[in-house]
Amino acid sequence: MIKKNAASVLVTGGAGYIGSHTCKALAAAGYHPVSLDNLTLGHRWAVQWGPLVEADLLDADAVQRALREHHIEAVIHFAASAYVGDSMRDPAAYYRNNVLTTLALLDAMRSAGVKDIIFSSSCSVYGNPSQVPIDETHPTGPLSPYGQSKLDGENALRWYGQAYEMRWMALRYFNAAGADAEGQTGEDHSPETRLVPRAVMAAMGSEPALDIYGTDYPTPDGTAIRDYIHVSDLARAHVSAISALNSGIASQVLNLGTGRGYSVREVLTAVGKAVGRAVPHTIAPRRAGDPAEVVADARRAAAVLGWSARESALETIVDTAASWHSKHRGSADAG
Repeated sequence: MIKKNAASVLVTGGAGYIGSHTCKALAAAGYHPVSLDNLTLGHRWAVQWGPLVEADLLDADAVQRALREHHIEAVIHFAASAYVGDSMRDPAAYYRNNVLTTLALLDAMRSAGVKDIIFSSSCSVYGNPSQVPIDETHPTGPLSPYGQSKLDGENALRWYGQAYEMRWMALRYFNAAGADAEGQTGEDHSPETRLVPRAVMAAMGSEPALDIYGTDYPTPDGTAIRDYIHVSDLARAHVSAISALNSGIASQVLNLGTGRGYSVREVLTAVGKAVGRAVPHTIAPRRAGDPAEVVADARRAAAVLGWSARESALETIVDTAASWHSKHRGSADAG
């Protein structure tokens, strides 16, 4: 329940996957979440823990009005396009949807006198890792316009912070997965490209067989290894980041991951167990630019935020994803 006179937080992309989970976490922590979303990719049904402002971030008047009318004290910025392959095919869309919108939001915040922002970044800024686990000092080298757009956003925060006294944190996610344990919100993309939901849907028969891209990596079973983090753990980290900025913690970048990687085959085995049917799959060639292993060193987030991944065991991730997809996908009103 949201407390009377609770601090209001604007959540751009609040009708989306991570945004809706974060709105729930904010409300549980006593904040008043206000979602701003143009509903191009988000879902009206996902906005359950506060009001929805239906607007585009490039509409400066609408954004400034939302910041002022809702007495916003901090912003969490999720709204972005987030598909690596799409960004390679249409980089212009990613510069518009990710970079220009971030600059427009920062300018609207300046006009409205809002100083604090939490930015949704990505491990894609690192490119091909030279070592694992990856900490925040690892060199950046994005391999796609998507990754570059996230790094450009981080750089904008840094310079705006220096020039305009804005306070910020950029949270670099590894692989978000899973769904709300109570089934109130979950992952609903169209098309779905992420491994865990695609595997669940393939096992349930609602999507075709899954492609495994590469089985000749230098890993124990030949498939790529990634660090999967439960979306509810990510949501808690954003709430902690707002509190940290309020307490005077310095602006900075933080990795969000578990420090433990799972291979594609391990994920498929876990999904098969959760669903009760093996995941149908085919073998495909490696995709260009896909590293063999990407795993986070998230010790800085633990030290700065007092945060750790509590719900990110692989079994929990796939169980909650399977439960969500079996009960909700395709039946929710996405109007």
